[in-house]
Amino acid sequence: MNEFTLWKGDALEYMKSMPSASVDFLATDPPYSSGGAFRDDRNKNTSSKYQNTETEKEYPDFMGDSRDQLAYYYWCALWLGQCSRILKPGRVACVFTDWRQLATTINAFQIGGLVWRGIVPWNKTEAARPTKGRFRAQCEYIVWGTVGAMDEQTEVCLPGFFTYSVKPNEKQHVTGKPLSLLVDILQIAGEPSKVIFDPFAGSGTTGEAAAILGHQFIGCEIDENYYQIAKKRIEQAVRKPGLWHATQQSVNPTKGSLPTSQAVSQPEFLSDLEGLS
Repeated sequence: MNEFTLWKGDALEYMKSMPSASVDFLATDPPYSSGGAFRDDRNKNTSSKYQNTETEKEYPDFMGDSRDQLAYYYWCALWLGQCSRILKPGRVACVFTDWRQLATTINAFQIGGLVWRGIVPWNKTEAARPTKGRFRAQCEYIVWGTVGAMDEQTEVCLPGFFTYSVKPNEKQHVTGKPLSLLVDILQIAGEPSKVIFDPFAGSGTTGEAAAILGHQFIGCEIDENYYQIAKKRIEQAVRKPGLWHATQQSVNPTKGSLPTSQAVSQPEFLSDLEGLS
């Protein structure tokens, strides 16, 4: 049975409860905390930072996008360190970022204990919003790597960049990624029934992609609005005709505090990092 679990709460708290080497593939789109050169710019609500005034559709704001640069670096190192613990040896992590946070994300990747393998540009095409007098910022990036040496069992070979425009009628989050892009990325996880983890689930795109490909899914979302959107979206995805039989699926939305008996100790270097706070 493929299970889909969506946790309503803080991702770092939830990851500390997860068993080591329990995840086959990680794909996530964390808050970038960019959208401005200074702290007061970053403290603006996300709808004003990431949307044009001409945008017709309105999306709920989301949390965690107002950290300054050092706080963002430190925070990324903590949750990426947990990712390196819960991922199985040799398995892949893919993390979205933009040009402002690319260097920080790459460095945090390595501080967290992952082996950085490169970047994959996502070309949003000329549909991306223009800025007069500047080059169009039409790319975001996937920073990817592994826990130790590569797992050579996966034979799929993916392209070095992806080109997908954002489809407003599909998008359910202010910074949402195209479903087709996530379906492509998840190919690297290999055969169906792998455990896919997304600590920043947003509107549930990764969960829907996991359902399409026949994988299991674990996700976290701290914002109540997006938690409800993701929950509904994933429930619909696992019951779509033509994927596989609905009775073989189980969706387990979870809310509240984790039992202390589920707590898992973290690597020593992460404890040292947290001791600095």
